[in-house]
Amino acid sequence: MAGLPLLCAASALLLAAAGAIPPPEDAARMARFVLHSCDWGALATLSAQEGLRGRPFANIFSLSDGPPGPFGGSGVPYLYLTDMEISVQDLEVNSNASLTVSLAQTPYCRRHRYDPQNPLCAHIIFVGSIVKVNDSEAVLAKKALFSRHPEMESWPKDHNWFFAKFNITNIWVLDYFGGLKIVTPEEYYSVKP
Repeated sequence: MAGLPLLCAASALLLAAAGAIPPPEDAARMARFVLHSCDWGALATLSAQEGLRGRPFANIFSLSDGPPGPFGGSGVPYLYLTDMEISVQDLEVNSNASLTVSLAQTPYCRRHRYDPQNPLCAHIIFVGSIVKVNDSEAVLAKKALFSRHPEMESWPKDHNWFFAKFNITNIWVLDYFGGLKIVTPEEYYSVKP
């Protein structure tokens, strides 16, 4: 049993070397890879709801940083939101949030039998705020989201959907043993996925 973590670590390094995932020493590239590989994430807000005011509140949201494929990601997490949604109501009071995305939602961790809590099943924690995008960026957001979530196009128009993005201020990467790695937004956006 003692050799299992070493075996898992060795296989993660081999996969990284083979180009399946970025190597553990390239945390910024790993963050971009994980976001682009994921279709949804857990968004945590501070609740503005009666009885929960000021408490953490997490909810699942579909997201996209660009169309699927190896070169489609911008690194910007886009969302399609409505003011009718409870977490969006929280964001109207305080736009600060955190967003977690994990390779646990992809075949990668299942194929390697990594538990979602295993560091080799990489996950990224973004901290920042949610902002509505302007009209020109809405074109990019729409392409990014509807290419991965085509059902969104048919959602009820009377819900006043709008495109938003997660404005990243802090990034933590857990993709290997030894704890979290800190990546700056500048490092994150400067790497090619």
